[in-house]
Amino acid sequence: MTTTTPARTTTRMAALVSEIRTVVDRGLAPDLTAYLVGERLSPHLGASDLLTAEQQEGDPERYRQHILHAEPDGSFSVVALVWMPGQETCIHDHVSWCVAGVHQGEESERRYRLAPGADAARLVATEDVVNAQGEVCGFAPPGDIHKVRNSCTDKAISIHVYGADVARLGSSIRRVYTLPVD
Repeated sequence: MTTTTPARTTTRMAALVSEIRTVVDRGLAPDLTAYLVGERLSPHLGASDLLTAEQQEGDPERYRQHILHAEPDGSFSVVALVWMPGQETCIHDHVSWCVAGVHQGEESERRYRLAPGADAARLVATEDVVNAQGEVCGFAPPGDIHKVRNSCTDKAISIHVYGADVARLGSSIRRVYTLPVD
C-alpha cells in the first residue's frame, strides 16, 4: 500500500471530521463509537465534494492509502483507500475500532474467525459481504479479521475511520494472518 498526505481538506471533509470528533470525544465503548461514527460517515459517501482529485488517485501496483486527517491527540484518523480492479488486502485485523464506507464502486469482504487446531490455529471463513457505494460497516477488535478487495471492474474508493493515529502508525493493521484457511 502506498501512503500520501492530503494536499488540502475539502469543506465537506472538514465537516465530517468535526462530526467524528464529537462522537469520539464522548469516550464511549469502541463498538458503540464505531456504530455512531458510521452514522456520521454514511451521508457523505458518494458526494462529489468529499475528496480532492488527488485524494482519488490510485496506484496500478497496489491499493493506495491517502491519509485525510489524523486527530492531533491520536484518537482517530480518516483515510481514503483507492483500489484498482482486483486489488486486495492480506488477511488482517486492526489496532482499533474501524468504520469503512464505500464512496465509489464496490468492495468484497471475507470475514474470518480464529479457530484452535490440534497442531496449530487456523482461520475459518464466516461471511462474505459485498459492499456497494453508500454502504457502511464497522467493527471493533477482537473479531475483526478480514480481507477486502475491489470486486468491480472500475476503481473503488472507500473512506475508513480508525480509532488510532494512522499517520504515526503507517497502517491500521495490527496482525497479518498466514494461517491455513478452511
